[in-house]
Amino acid sequence: MGTLYYGDSGTPIGIEDNALAHLKVAITTKLRRGESFTVSWRHTEGQPRGRSSLWMHPSIPLRFVFDDPEPADLDRGWIEELMRSANTAGGVTLDSEHLDTGPIPAIDTQPIADDAE
Repeated sequence: MGTLYYGDSGTPIGIEDNALAHLKVAITTKLRRGESFTVSWRHTEGQPRGRSSLWMHPSIPLRFVFDDPEPADLDRGWIEELMRSANTAGGVTLDSEHLDTGPIPAIDTQPIADDAE
């Protein structure tokens, strides 16, 4: 299960590694072109009822973390489908099968001290 960290939010988003790899290509391609869009999903079981959306914009910090050290095999058709949906008013919608319902461990984001001083 991979993790998407977006902006200053302290709440990481768990996304299955293969789905995150495809989403990463679509997001980085759109943002590199200066095109903003939304990514949305329905909350999974174990989370508060409802849904969430992220406004993807080049000025907002974004980090993808994958559990699997090997890159996923990418499906061009799926990437094209994500890109098409990003161009719609509804944006990209993630399916519940791609989301993690469990807690995501926090990752220390503090800079590593330089011991060379």
